[in-house]
Amino acid sequence: MLPIRGIDHLVLRIRDERRMLAFYCEVLGCPLEKRQDELGLIQLRAGDALIDLVPVDGPLGRRGGPPPGRDGHNLDHFCLRLAPFDEAAIRRHLAAHGIEAGETKRRYGAEGAGPSIYLQDPEGNTIELKGPPDA
Repeated sequence: MLPIRGIDHLVLRIRDERRMLAFYCEVLGCPLEKRQDELGLIQLRAGDALIDLVPVDGPLGRRGGPPPGRDGHNLDHFCLRLAPFDEAAIRRHLAAHGIEAGETKRRYGAEGAGPSIYLQDPEGNTIELKGPPDA
């Protein structure tokens, strides 16, 4: 068995760099950590993990084939662990950015069952915002 401790990074192939950076940096609060423009790679910090954005028209992106679209996403969803999980504050923040979120449900995650909300980024990738496990 490997000693896995959490998600290190995930990679999203993207079409609109400006909109995706605005969403991940301004709405979700992931700071820009590193740009490797010669590769076509933008790395954002998400707590202990990274979210890598790879524009489909860049060197890395062209190697991945056609861009993601309505009929073929490169990822089902990914989950960002939030602490604290203040549902009202989360919903106010998302609404202020014009983001519509799904209902809050109790779902099972890496630390156990607890509250979570699903939403989508500008290119249709599904994100789960997960709170701490139930006491």
